[in-house]
Amino acid sequence: MTKSYSIVFVLIMSLAIACKSSYEKIRTSSDPQLILKAADKYYKNKDYIKAQGLYELVLTAFRGQKEAEEIYFNYAYTHYYLAENELASHLFKTFASTFINSSKKEEADFMSVYSLYKTSPGYRLDQSSTEKAIEGFQLFVNSYPNSSRIEECNTLIDECRAKLELKAFEAGKLYYNMGNYQACVTSLQNVLNDFPETKNGREVRWMICKSSFLLAEKSIYEKQKERYLDAKEYADDFIRRYPNGKWTSDIHDILKKINHKLKTQNYDRHQNTSAGN
Repeated sequence: MTKSYSIVFVLIMSLAIACKSSYEKIRTSSDPQLILKAADKYYKNKDYIKAQGLYELVLTAFRGQKEAEEIYFNYAYTHYYLAENELASHLFKTFASTFINSSKKEEADFMSVYSLYKTSPGYRLDQSSTEKAIEGFQLFVNSYPNSSRIEECNTLIDECRAKLELKAFEAGKLYYNMGNYQACVTSLQNVLNDFPETKNGREVRWMICKSSFLLAEKSIYEKQKERYLDAKEYADDFIRRYPNGKWTSDIHDILKKINHKLKTQNYDRHQNTSAGN
């Protein structure tokens, strides 16, 4: 290392030590006003780790005083900016319930839900936080109907619902690919009930038709008629909705097979014989 580089290195290290010493001196002081002033400065400079540490020290010191509101609000934000979203959500919620007359209450209520939304995982994982976020955003919309954040809330609700829909849709497809046709029909019917405006409506109904037909095909003789009739109902509904286009010819073929089975198999005679025996 050359002499010039050594000097620069020493200066950088000295500066780092000096900065650390300054922070430590403030942190270990017993002066709440000094600590708060430094915390606000670190917060303004986006040094959220140091700001958070100092705010924690003065939370109780300023309890019940006018400074408490801004301290707690900034403290909650430090957790949000550091991606500690679950704790941020809790802190914003606590702020809103504590400082009920604060001008920041609306923002805190929103950030409480938004922080929770940020914890929502990919659609393949458990979606409890996604469902809670939907409920939270809806509650916010109802509580603040004139808020400038309404449009954003509705957009985020749609995004969360799309994730839930995708999870349910993929679960139905998985059942179909595994040959668990009864579970597939039930799962995809729930998709249609929960998400009636789904963009995957045609594919969902096609899989329901296919699954219900294959379920009837693989059923014991005593259950075939009932399940073929269910499959026929699904097929008729599909053709009414989609008289042309993708999968319609496939459903026509299925319907022909169903009608052939219902016509050629004497299910009623078999059932009457079974009942008599």
